[in-house]
Amino acid sequence: MKILNLYAGIGGNRKLWGDEHEVTAVEYDQVTADVYKKLFPNDTVLVEDAHNYLLNNFKNFDFIWSSPPCPTHSRMRILMAEQEGKKFKFPDMKLWQEIIFLKHFFKGKWVVENVITYYDPFVIPKKVGNHYYWCNFNIGKINEGSRNLIRMKLHDKIKDKSEKFNIDLSGYGLKNSKILKMLDNCVEPETGQHILDCAMDYIRKTNLTQTTLEL
Repeated sequence: MKILNLYAGIGGNRKLWGDEHEVTAVEYDQVTADVYKKLFPNDTVLVEDAHNYLLNNFKNFDFIWSSPPCPTHSRMRILMAEQEGKKFKFPDMKLWQEIIFLKHFFKGKWVVENVITYYDPFVIPKKVGNHYYWCNFNIGKINEGSRNLIRMKLHDKIKDKSEKFNIDLSGYGLKNSKILKMLDNCVEPETGQHILDCAMDYIRKTNLTQTTLEL
């Protein structure tokens, strides 16, 4: 199956997918893309604008996972707005553009992931832990933990998340702030695996039904 992994980060969602699929990952940050490539050397990794890549290449894939940037949608935006000197920002509407676009034009299976928004979502998602998921298939029940790490020290946050995701970034020569950002952007690997399994099950059942009808 051809998979498009947009805004790939370091591939938390992709970690348990194995190498049976043809995965194309798109990530705009070169350093992050380099780490992804070392973690998943068999994937095609492109340093490009994921939003534009989706528009121009969506027909080439069977399954699309998109995780658009979340800071302008996060509930933290409300807290930041109350602090003096913090700039107000409009929500980045690329999130909603991609949901609407995929829903109406993509023939395969797709999922869009983001944080829980500080406003009522325009399209009803499935809530899992601290994340929203929009998709065109049933992803069932997922047990994804949510932990409050705000009061933890930087080093302890990195240790906690590295153990949680089973991803060690200590040997890449990165600053701790960069490591934490990479880990913060990760979807839990078990969640990524569960969602892909649900998509594949749906595809298999659809293909089986179509084959039976043809016979």
